[in-house]
Amino acid sequence: MATQTSDSVDRRHVAASIAPVIIVALAGVAVRTPLATTYPFAALLLFLWIVADTLMLSLIVRSAGKPAWRAVLGVLAGASLTVWLGSPSTMRDVLIATPILAPAMMAVVLGHVAWAAARARRAASRDGIGRKERWVAAASEILPPALVRFAVLEMTVIHMALFRWGGPADVPANARAFAYHKHLAPMCTALLILSAIEIAVYHLLVGHWSRTATLVMFVLSDVGFVYLVGLIKSFRFRPVLLTPEGVRVRAGFLIDQLVPFDAIVAVDGGFTGNEVRDAATLNAALLAWPNIMLRLDRPLHRRSLLKEKRPFARVAFRLDDPESFIRLLTWRLGQRTG
Repeated sequence: MATQTSDSVDRRHVAASIAPVIIVALAGVAVRTPLATTYPFAALLLFLWIVADTLMLSLIVRSAGKPAWRAVLGVLAGASLTVWLGSPSTMRDVLIATPILAPAMMAVVLGHVAWAAARARRAASRDGIGRKERWVAAASEILPPALVRFAVLEMTVIHMALFRWGGPADVPANARAFAYHKHLAPMCTALLILSAIEIAVYHLLVGHWSRTATLVMFVLSDVGFVYLVGLIKSFRFRPVLLTPEGVRVRAGFLIDQLVPFDAIVAVDGGFTGNEVRDAATLNAALLAWPNIMLRLDRPLHRRSLLKEKRPFARVAFRLDDPESFIRLLTWRLGQRTG
């Protein structure tokens, strides 16, 4: 029953994230029809109402309770900017010429920016967190947090792919690292070789057909290759960690999940395939079969890009040296029990 409820909530959040994009895009197409060009003021009011109503309904669905006033103001500011940027030139001229509508929309945007800037200043001066976390918290007060997290991830991947070619892994001073990238090295090398061959073949074949298509494929394939290099390098720079709080299970940029010690009831090196494939298992092993499973006494939640939360009761992953990890984790759990 709990799983069905969680799946229903996940589907609701996915719909609330995707549906507004589709509706706003269709409304943007509709305001460019001949009928909308004939009646630009009516089309402008209808476009503004559709965008604001759609974004507000999405906020209500995604909010656990009553939305905060700052979130409502942010939605109205986002609707105003969307209408301004998405309207054709004729409708934009009508908007500028309207004596009440344009100043009201500008006041909403400026109010959101001023209020968000005050909160961002407080977030940037917060103590107890790192510099990067302070900047992310400050930017999340002005822009949508999901967009900020996505931008940070993009910059991190590109930086790692292009500029990090050596040095130690990302391990805090009070943590013990356990590598998992060695068993991935042959498969990652094969992926890079196949990707390079695919890029060359695409350029040769498409180049005889269309120069424009060749340029588009060049950009897409090369960006994809850079991302693949960054992901493969992240396997070495982001190992699994034993921290004072618990086990930080990582799989490059793809997974970063902290499992507290007080939630772990057992650590196993042997398990069945049904347990690994079960929906209640977070499988962090990549391109290989896991050799460690953490059993939990309560479900934990994992955030993802579209789904709000995904509960799991077991964590499976693979390490290059599982025996030492099991010994150290068993000792840590025994120390806590004692």
